[in-house]
Amino acid sequence: MLQYLIILLDDTSTSFCHYQNNKTEKKMMSVDTLRQAIRFAMTENLMIQFVYPDFEIPEEIQKEIDTIDHVNIKPVCDELTDVFVTNSWNISNLPPDTPIVLRTTKVELFKYYTLLNDVLGNVQRINIVITDIDSFSEEDFHIYNDVLAELSKYVESLYLNGKTPQLNILTDRMMLNDMNNCGAGETTVTLAPNGKFYVCPAFYFDDEENCIGNLEKGLDIKNKQLYKLDHAPICRNCDAWQCKRCVWLNQKTTLEVNTPGHEQCVIAHLERNASKTLLGNIRKHGTFLPDFDDIKDIDYLDPFDQVNH
Repeated sequence: MLQYLIILLDDTSTSFCHYQNNKTEKKMMSVDTLRQAIRFAMTENLMIQFVYPDFEIPEEIQKEIDTIDHVNIKPVCDELTDVFVTNSWNISNLPPDTPIVLRTTKVELFKYYTLLNDVLGNVQRINIVITDIDSFSEEDFHIYNDVLAELSKYVESLYLNGKTPQLNILTDRMMLNDMNNCGAGETTVTLAPNGKFYVCPAFYFDDEENCIGNLEKGLDIKNKQLYKLDHAPICRNCDAWQCKRCVWLNQKTTLEVNTPGHEQCVIAHLERNASKTLLGNIRKHGTFLPDFDDIKDIDYLDPFDQVNH
Protein backbone atom coordinates (compact mmCIF):
# COMPACT_ATOMS: atom_id res chain seq x y z
CA MET A 1 0.00 0.00 0.00
CA LEU A 2 1.37 3.36 -1.06
CA GLN A 3 2.33 5.58 1.90
CA TYR A 4 5.00 8.05 0.77
CA LEU A 5 5.66 10.36 -2.15
CA ILE A 6 9.24 11.50 -2.70
CA ILE A 7 9.37 14.78 -4.64
CA LEU A 8 12.62 15.80 -6.34
CA LEU A 9 12.48 19.60 -6.41
CA ASP A 10 15.27 19.96 -8.97
CA ASP A 11 17.30 17.86 -11.37
CA THR A 12 20.30 18.44 -9.12
CA SER A 13 18.50 17.33 -5.96
CA THR A 14 20.84 15.50 -3.63
CA SER A 15 21.12 11.73 -3.65
CA PHE A 16 20.31 10.23 -0.26
CA CYS A 17 20.79 6.57 -1.21
CA HIS A 18 23.04 4.25 -3.24
CA TYR A 19 22.53 5.94 -6.61
CA GLN A 20 24.59 8.80 -7.99
CA ASN A 21 22.99 11.93 -9.40
CA ASN A 22 25.26 13.07 -12.22
CA LYS A 23 22.95 15.82 -13.47
CA THR A 24 24.58 19.24 -13.31
CA GLU A 25 22.01 21.43 -15.07
CA LYS A 26 19.48 23.01 -12.72
CA LYS A 27 15.89 22.22 -13.67
CA MET A 28 13.47 23.24 -10.94
CA MET A 29 10.00 21.72 -10.71
CA SER A 30 7.43 24.25 -11.82
CA VAL A 31 4.99 25.75 -9.35
CA ASP A 32 2.05 24.25 -11.26
CA THR A 33 3.60 20.77 -11.17
CA LEU A 34 4.32 21.15 -7.47
CA ARG A 35 0.73 22.13 -6.79
CA GLN A 36 -0.52 19.11 -8.71
CA ALA A 37 1.90 16.89 -6.79
CA ILE A 38 0.68 18.17 -3.43
CA ARG A 39 -2.93 17.69 -4.54
CA PHE A 40 -2.12 14.12 -5.60
CA ALA A 41 -0.49 13.39 -2.23
CA MET A 42 -3.46 14.80 -0.34
CA THR A 43 -5.93 12.81 -2.45
CA GLU A 44 -3.99 9.58 -1.92
CA ASN A 45 -3.25 10.37 1.74
CA LEU A 46 0.52 10.21 1.22
CA MET A 47 3.27 11.69 3.35
CA ILE A 48 5.57 13.88 1.22
CA GLN A 49 9.36 13.87 1.40
CA PHE A 50 10.90 16.83 -0.44
CA VAL A 51 14.45 16.32 -1.71
CA TYR A 52 16.36 19.59 -2.16
CA PRO A 53 19.32 20.71 -4.27
CA ASP A 54 22.28 22.49 -2.68
CA PHE A 55 21.06 25.99 -3.54
CA GLU A 56 18.27 28.16 -2.16
CA ILE A 57 14.99 27.43 -3.89
CA PRO A 58 12.65 30.20 -5.14
CA GLU A 59 10.31 31.73 -2.59
CA GLU A 60 7.21 30.75 -4.56
CA ILE A 61 8.28 27.09 -4.44
CA GLN A 62 8.91 27.29 -0.71
CA LYS A 63 5.47 28.80 -0.15
CA GLU A 64 3.83 25.84 -1.85
CA ILE A 65 5.93 23.41 0.16
CA ASP A 66 4.81 25.07 3.37
CA THR A 67 1.14 24.39 2.58
CA ILE A 68 1.39 20.72 3.61
CA ASP A 69 3.02 18.57 6.27
CA HIS A 70 6.23 17.07 4.92
CA VAL A 71 9.79 15.93 5.54
CA ASN A 72 12.76 17.92 4.19
CA ILE A 73 15.81 16.05 2.91
CA LYS A 74 18.65 18.48 2.29
CA PRO A 75 22.38 18.58 1.54
CA VAL A 76 22.50 21.81 3.54
CA CYS A 77 21.78 21.75 7.25
CA ASP A 78 19.50 24.52 8.47
CA GLU A 79 16.59 24.93 10.84
CA LEU A 80 14.16 23.53 8.24
CA THR A 81 16.06 20.28 7.71
CA ASP A 82 14.55 17.00 8.87
CA VAL A 83 17.24 14.82 7.30
CA PHE A 84 20.74 16.10 6.51
CA VAL A 85 22.65 14.38 3.70
CA THR A 86 26.40 14.63 3.41
CA ASN A 87 29.02 13.05 1.15
CA SER A 88 31.89 14.25 3.33
CA TRP A 89 33.67 12.64 6.26
CA ASN A 90 34.18 16.09 7.75
CA ILE A 91 31.72 15.14 10.47
CA SER A 92 33.08 16.79 13.59
CA ASN A 93 30.25 19.33 13.76
CA LEU A 94 27.16 17.33 12.84
CA PRO A 95 23.81 18.72 14.08
CA PRO A 96 22.86 16.83 17.26
CA ASP A 97 19.10 16.67 16.74
CA THR A 98 18.90 15.88 13.01
CA PRO A 99 19.21 12.39 11.47
CA ILE A 100 22.29 12.22 9.26
CA VAL A 101 22.72 10.31 6.00
CA LEU A 102 26.41 9.83 5.30
CA ARG A 103 27.04 8.62 1.76
CA THR A 104 30.43 7.03 1.32
CA THR A 105 32.44 4.70 -0.87
CA LYS A 106 33.85 1.53 0.63
CA VAL A 107 37.40 2.92 0.45
CA GLU A 108 36.39 6.04 2.38
CA LEU A 109 34.49 3.99 4.94
CA PHE A 110 37.41 1.65 5.54
CA LYS A 111 39.75 4.64 5.91
CA TYR A 112 37.66 7.00 8.04
CA TYR A 113 35.21 4.85 10.03
CA THR A 114 36.97 5.60 13.34
CA LEU A 115 35.79 9.22 12.98
CA LEU A 116 32.31 7.93 13.86
CA ASN A 117 33.55 7.30 17.39
CA ASP A 118 33.86 11.04 17.92
CA VAL A 119 30.25 11.82 16.98
CA LEU A 120 28.02 8.80 17.66
CA GLY A 121 27.42 9.76 21.25
CA ASN A 122 26.40 13.30 20.33
CA VAL A 123 23.96 12.89 17.43
CA GLN A 124 20.47 11.47 17.11
CA ARG A 125 21.13 9.03 14.28
CA ILE A 126 23.60 8.27 11.49
CA ASN A 127 22.69 6.24 8.42
CA ILE A 128 25.70 4.97 6.50
CA VAL A 129 24.96 4.51 2.79
CA ILE A 130 27.66 2.71 0.82
CA THR A 131 27.48 3.95 -2.76
CA ASP A 132 29.47 1.18 -4.45
CA ILE A 133 28.09 -1.97 -2.87
CA ASP A 134 28.10 -3.80 -6.19
CA SER A 135 31.91 -3.50 -6.37
CA PHE A 136 32.64 -5.36 -3.12
CA SER A 137 35.13 -8.21 -3.38
CA GLU A 138 35.69 -11.09 -0.97
CA GLU A 139 38.56 -9.12 0.57
CA ASP A 140 36.25 -6.13 1.02
CA PHE A 141 33.75 -8.32 2.85
CA HIS A 142 36.45 -9.31 5.35
CA ILE A 143 37.48 -5.68 5.85
CA TYR A 144 33.86 -4.60 6.32
CA ASN A 145 33.35 -7.33 8.89
CA ASP A 146 36.34 -6.02 10.84
CA VAL A 147 35.03 -2.44 10.59
CA LEU A 148 31.67 -3.53 12.00
CA ALA A 149 33.39 -5.36 14.86
CA GLU A 150 35.42 -2.30 15.80
CA LEU A 151 32.42 0.03 15.63
CA SER A 152 30.40 -2.46 17.68
CA LYS A 153 32.83 -2.20 20.58
CA TYR A 154 32.42 1.55 20.72
CA VAL A 155 28.63 1.45 20.35
CA GLU A 156 28.49 -1.09 23.18
CA SER A 157 30.48 1.25 25.43
CA LEU A 158 28.08 4.09 24.67
CA TYR A 159 25.07 1.97 25.62
CA LEU A 160 26.75 0.92 28.84
CA ASN A 161 27.27 4.60 29.65
CA GLY A 162 23.59 5.37 29.30
CA LYS A 163 23.57 6.66 25.73
CA THR A 164 21.42 5.28 22.91
CA PRO A 165 23.34 5.76 19.65
CA GLN A 166 21.64 4.85 16.40
CA LEU A 167 23.91 3.64 13.62
CA ASN A 168 21.87 1.87 10.96
CA ILE A 169 24.46 -0.73 10.02
CA LEU A 170 24.70 -1.95 13.63
CA THR A 171 21.71 -0.97 15.75
CA ASP A 172 18.74 -1.24 13.37
CA ARG A 173 18.57 -5.04 13.15
CA MET A 174 18.46 -5.60 16.89
CA MET A 175 15.38 -3.37 17.16
CA LEU A 176 13.30 -5.06 14.46
CA ASN A 177 10.82 -7.92 14.50
CA ASP A 178 10.25 -8.06 10.75
CA MET A 179 11.41 -6.61 7.45
CA ASN A 180 11.98 -2.85 7.32
CA ASN A 181 13.04 -2.27 3.74
CA CYS A 182 13.07 0.70 1.39
CA GLY A 183 9.63 -0.01 -0.09
CA ALA A 184 10.29 1.61 -3.48
CA GLY A 185 7.52 0.66 -5.88
CA GLU A 186 5.27 -0.60 -3.08
CA THR A 187 5.01 1.90 -0.22
CA THR A 188 6.98 4.69 -1.90
CA VAL A 189 7.13 6.30 -5.34
CA THR A 190 9.04 9.31 -6.63
CA LEU A 191 7.92 12.35 -8.61
CA ALA A 192 10.60 14.04 -10.72
CA PRO A 193 10.67 17.71 -11.82
CA ASN A 194 9.24 16.64 -15.21
CA GLY A 195 5.94 15.67 -13.57
CA LYS A 196 6.48 11.93 -14.08
CA PHE A 197 6.50 9.16 -11.49
CA TYR A 198 9.41 6.74 -10.97
CA VAL A 199 9.94 3.73 -8.74
CA CYS A 200 12.62 5.72 -6.90
CA PRO A 201 15.00 8.61 -7.68
CA ALA A 202 17.64 6.19 -8.97
CA PHE A 203 15.40 5.07 -11.83
CA TYR A 204 14.87 8.69 -12.88
CA PHE A 205 18.54 9.57 -12.85
CA ASP A 206 19.41 6.38 -14.74
CA ASP A 207 16.78 6.75 -17.48
CA GLU A 208 14.10 9.45 -17.63
CA GLU A 209 12.05 7.27 -19.99
CA ASN A 210 11.72 4.56 -17.34
CA CYS A 211 8.71 6.21 -15.70
CA ILE A 212 5.65 4.63 -14.06
CA GLY A 213 3.05 7.26 -14.92
CA ASN A 214 2.51 10.97 -14.58
CA LEU A 215 0.38 13.46 -12.69
CA GLU A 216 -2.18 13.73 -15.48
CA LYS A 217 -2.89 10.01 -15.91
CA GLY A 218 -1.79 8.66 -12.54
CA LEU A 219 0.42 5.73 -11.62
CA ASP A 220 1.02 2.80 -13.96
CA ILE A 221 3.42 0.34 -12.33
CA LYS A 222 4.01 -2.68 -14.55
CA ASN A 223 4.14 -5.99 -12.69
CA LYS A 224 3.78 -4.08 -9.42
CA GLN A 225 3.55 -7.34 -7.46
CA LEU A 226 7.28 -7.83 -8.08
CA TYR A 227 8.07 -4.94 -5.73
CA LYS A 228 6.30 -6.68 -2.85
CA LEU A 229 8.09 -8.82 -0.31
CA ASP A 230 5.80 -11.80 -0.86
CA HIS A 231 6.99 -11.94 -4.50
CA ALA A 232 10.67 -11.95 -3.49
CA PRO A 233 11.33 -15.66 -2.83
CA ILE A 234 14.76 -15.13 -1.28
CA CYS A 235 14.00 -11.99 0.74
CA ARG A 236 10.70 -13.11 2.22
CA ASN A 237 12.44 -15.95 4.07
CA CYS A 238 15.41 -13.83 5.17
CA ASP A 239 15.87 -12.29 8.62
CA ALA A 240 18.43 -9.61 7.72
CA TRP A 241 15.52 -7.31 8.39
CA GLN A 242 17.59 -4.11 8.31
CA CYS A 243 18.57 -4.67 4.66
CA LYS A 244 17.26 -1.92 2.39
CA ARG A 245 16.48 -4.56 -0.25
CA CYS A 246 17.23 -1.91 -2.87
CA VAL A 247 15.21 -2.72 -5.99
CA TRP A 248 17.44 -0.45 -8.08
CA LEU A 249 20.54 -2.37 -7.00
CA ASN A 250 18.64 -5.59 -7.59
CA GLN A 251 17.89 -4.63 -11.18
CA LYS A 252 21.42 -3.34 -11.70
CA THR A 253 23.09 -6.54 -10.49
CA THR A 254 20.59 -9.32 -11.34
CA LEU A 255 18.26 -7.64 -13.88
CA GLU A 256 15.33 -8.53 -11.57
CA VAL A 257 13.83 -6.00 -9.14
CA ASN A 258 12.87 -8.72 -6.65
CA THR A 259 16.17 -10.61 -6.67
CA PRO A 260 19.17 -9.17 -4.77
CA GLY A 261 22.75 -9.52 -5.89
CA HIS A 262 25.44 -11.41 -3.98
CA GLU A 263 27.11 -8.26 -2.67
CA GLN A 264 23.95 -6.75 -1.21
CA CYS A 265 23.08 -10.03 0.54
CA VAL A 266 26.51 -10.60 2.04
CA ILE A 267 26.78 -7.03 3.35
CA ALA A 268 23.30 -7.26 4.89
CA HIS A 269 24.19 -10.52 6.65
CA LEU A 270 27.52 -9.20 7.91
CA GLU A 271 25.56 -6.33 9.48
CA ARG A 272 22.98 -8.76 10.85
CA ASN A 273 25.64 -10.89 12.49
CA ALA A 274 27.41 -7.83 13.92
CA SER A 275 24.08 -6.72 15.41
CA LYS A 276 23.64 -10.18 16.93
CA THR A 277 27.03 -9.90 18.61
CA LEU A 278 26.35 -6.35 19.79
CA LEU A 279 22.96 -7.32 21.23
CA GLY A 280 24.43 -10.30 23.05
CA ASN A 281 27.30 -8.28 24.50
CA ILE A 282 25.03 -5.53 25.83
CA ARG A 283 22.68 -8.09 27.39
CA LYS A 284 25.57 -9.55 29.37
CA HIS A 285 25.40 -6.41 31.50
CA GLY A 286 21.66 -6.48 32.20
CA THR A 287 18.20 -6.38 30.66
CA PHE A 288 18.22 -4.74 27.23
CA LEU A 289 15.43 -4.56 24.63
CA PRO A 290 13.35 -7.20 26.44
CA ASP A 291 10.61 -7.08 23.81
CA PHE A 292 12.99 -8.21 21.05
CA ASP A 293 14.16 -11.77 20.50
CA ASP A 294 17.74 -12.94 20.30
CA ILE A 295 19.11 -13.06 16.77
CA LYS A 296 19.70 -16.70 15.89
CA ASP A 297 22.90 -18.26 14.59
CA ILE A 298 23.19 -18.87 10.85
CA ASP A 299 25.88 -20.58 8.81
CA TYR A 300 25.67 -18.55 5.60
CA LEU A 301 26.09 -14.99 4.35
CA ASP A 302 24.20 -15.30 1.09
CA PRO A 303 20.78 -17.02 1.18
CA PHE A 304 21.44 -18.32 -2.32
CA ASP A 305 23.99 -20.64 -0.73
CA GLN A 306 21.13 -22.28 1.15
CA VAL A 307 19.00 -22.56 -1.99
CA ASN A 308 21.87 -24.13 -3.92
CA HIS A 309 22.31 -26.78 -1.23
